[in-house]
Amino acid sequence: MYQAIRGTSDILPEEQPYWRYVEQKAANISRLYGFQRIDTPMFEDTSLFRRSVGEYTDIVQKEMYTFEDKGGKSITLRPEGTAPVCRAYLEHGLHNLPQPVKLYYLASIFRYERPQAGRLREHHQFGCEVIGDADPAIDAEVIDMAWQFYKSLGLVDISLQLNSIGCKECRPEYLSALKKYFAGHESSLCSDCKIRLDKNPLRLLDCKQPSCQPIADAAPDGTDYLCSQCEEHFTSLKKYLDLLAIPFTANHRLVRGFDYYTRTVFEIHPAGSGAQGAIGAGGRYDGLIEELGGKPTPAIGFAAGIERIILNIKKQGIVVPTPPLLQVFIAYLGEQAKDEAVKLTTSLRQSGTSAAMTTGVKSLKAQLRQADSLGARYTVIIGEDEVKAGTATLRNMADARQETLPMGELKQRLTSGSAKTL
Repeated sequence: MYQAIRGTSDILPEEQPYWRYVEQKAANISRLYGFQRIDTPMFEDTSLFRRSVGEYTDIVQKEMYTFEDKGGKSITLRPEGTAPVCRAYLEHGLHNLPQPVKLYYLASIFRYERPQAGRLREHHQFGCEVIGDADPAIDAEVIDMAWQFYKSLGLVDISLQLNSIGCKECRPEYLSALKKYFAGHESSLCSDCKIRLDKNPLRLLDCKQPSCQPIADAAPDGTDYLCSQCEEHFTSLKKYLDLLAIPFTANHRLVRGFDYYTRTVFEIHPAGSGAQGAIGAGGRYDGLIEELGGKPTPAIGFAAGIERIILNIKKQGIVVPTPPLLQVFIAYLGEQAKDEAVKLTTSLRQSGTSAAMTTGVKSLKAQLRQADSLGARYTVIIGEDEVKAGTATLRNMADARQETLPMGELKQRLTSGSAKTL
């Protein structure tokens, strides 16, 4: 038998309420903060990600789904959401609009990595981007939006980790200090970190291998190397977060996995999540628009993993709304009754009442079982005698009470809501 490809999953009907709950909360918080939705293609020119995410990042080196299309062009399934939004910002002239431009998305993300709880090879993100403003108050607003999003879901005991990784002016000195420090421990580094030492030293701080953890913990703190502008920006951000009453922990090892980040980086964790359990993360990328061919344009954003959010919703026992049950199921006995059932089902649907009917030849007992399995609140039973009399039987599926009504009155009861009194 065919099965879903490893690292992907089917979202079955019983899981859908969780997804609709999270997506609706994401849309609501985006509206409250003045964001508009954008949807970008599932695949892009491979060079977009190589240029933006970084040639020597794990994503580009190991995790991208890249293929050659029939025209010979290298195409990559979207491994993250920011670069496509920035490409769209430039392509469609959004830089000509009043700045900043605030955009959000709900998108599938593809990375060839070891499948784990809440992070599959195809996973889903809610993300937002603010493009065109360097004010640290915008950083605080984006973090506040993420914070309020998780609170609106009912999640408790979340925590914020915060860092500044500087800019192109002050980061070189810090990278030099990192190289010098880690070079003294090279023999104890994992194989990936030995490569990072030369190609991408900032990522040395983010290694999850146990052997590298104590070395990274004692590494130089990047905030000691910030230039005056970056230091002022970080100080202002922390002030705004205090004003918003959002608690945070400074974490000098927080660097994120993409090369385009500058200054502010942050992660939000649920209680007891561990180092790899972030349910949301983001930061500034003030040089990305310019790197993609635009004018120097400051920007910041964040993304939230929907699968991980749902895992934590379940873990914390949060009850999500369930979609309305089927209102009416129509059962029939006989060919003439079937004709009436077809007409009644259509009439109810046209009036805005959810309705379904059986098909084929089934016993009444089997039809009632089907109504129960569909979660129907009421079952209408039509037999040959009812057709002749112009009536039907209305059955309350919760307590099995039923009554026989003229067809006209039955329709009025079901469409007006008075059937609830049955």
